[in-house]
Amino acid sequence: MTNTPLTILNGFLGAGKTTLLRNLLVQAHKQQLTVCVVVNDMSELDVDGVLISNTEIVNESKNNFVTISADSISSSSGIEKLDAALKKMLAQHHPDLILLETSGSSHPLPLVRYLRDHAQVQLKGFLSLVDSVMLNDDFDVGQMLIPRLQANLEKGERRIENLLAEQIMFCSQLLLTRADRLPTENVVGIAQAIHPLNPYVAVSALSWGNLRLNDIMTMPDYDFHRVAALIEELAPEVDAPKTQEAGAWTMVSEVICDDRPFHPQRLWDACHHFMGEGIYRSKGFFWLPGRDDLALLWNQASGSINLEFISYWKAGILRHTDNHLTFQERQILQEEIENAPGRFGDRRCNLTVIGEKTQVSAFVSALRDCFLNGQEIAWWREGGTFPDPWPQRVSRISS
Repeated sequence: MTNTPLTILNGFLGAGKTTLLRNLLVQAHKQQLTVCVVVNDMSELDVDGVLISNTEIVNESKNNFVTISADSISSSSGIEKLDAALKKMLAQHHPDLILLETSGSSHPLPLVRYLRDHAQVQLKGFLSLVDSVMLNDDFDVGQMLIPRLQANLEKGERRIENLLAEQIMFCSQLLLTRADRLPTENVVGIAQAIHPLNPYVAVSALSWGNLRLNDIMTMPDYDFHRVAALIEELAPEVDAPKTQEAGAWTMVSEVICDDRPFHPQRLWDACHHFMGEGIYRSKGFFWLPGRDDLALLWNQASGSINLEFISYWKAGILRHTDNHLTFQERQILQEEIENAPGRFGDRRCNLTVIGEKTQVSAFVSALRDCFLNGQEIAWWREGGTFPDPWPQRVSRISS
């Protein structure tokens, strides 16, 4: 019996892995292919897992979807959880493909080493997604990535450049995401700047996760021999216990949970003040008082943030006069809303912020100050409004 093919979607925080994964799942569903999915999120707030299970193509009840949160899948404990997840999946399914979305902070080496001798799984594609906007803005059109990496190696330091470079060096296909936001010459310059890190693979531009599933299914097996020397060279450094020395680069995540809505103007001001280097990623679900029926997805990477409509809050649905609900359905919704733990029915703000410790702490503190205070809540409940500079038209995530 042949081993089940597995493809890894790897890349730094906010590079577009979840968008690509959702796109591939839709294609698999249309082609009637069976797919199992493993999603990893370093934060305890499993936003990516919620988005993927929301497609209803895979979910935990079908035993074809596993989410590993609050841990890095490349850590020793993460590898153990991945091993258990794969064994459980393959005991119940014989999928055409397994898709593994890693967290943005994961190192490729432990994953590649683990899958090299796996008895049931054959690693096919190792896709590394690279945010071209981040390389353009933070690394001088990609030109400074290799020089900064070399400087880190000379000092014996591990910083963000090491992680970005290793994600490129281990991949079998390199995808530049958000390339549609840059001039063509900048995208070409980025590709030329980073290609020396892995000259054996092609570099492609990818917009909105538009990659053909057939291209993934027909990929050759991953070439473990090509990275054998790289594994031997980097293993002592990657496997070494992490220390919290003064000045050492560390990535942390903090979670914000609150039932209150954000003040739109304060949120706008805080985001524009803090977006930049040091805040690598923030994501989650939230609501605004002027559009309190909409469950919005907060999706920030590098210096940009998007608002997307993911669904309606149950409390918002009841307020719609054209919801076409039966009396019994309205009763069920009303009971669910009354049993919700918050003051505003099922409406909540759940966000995770990932980045360097000092910047994350400052940004999280600023975000907490953006929630409506008691006086503002009373004003809003009496019909008061607040200035809202956010785009009034937001895209809806399709499933």
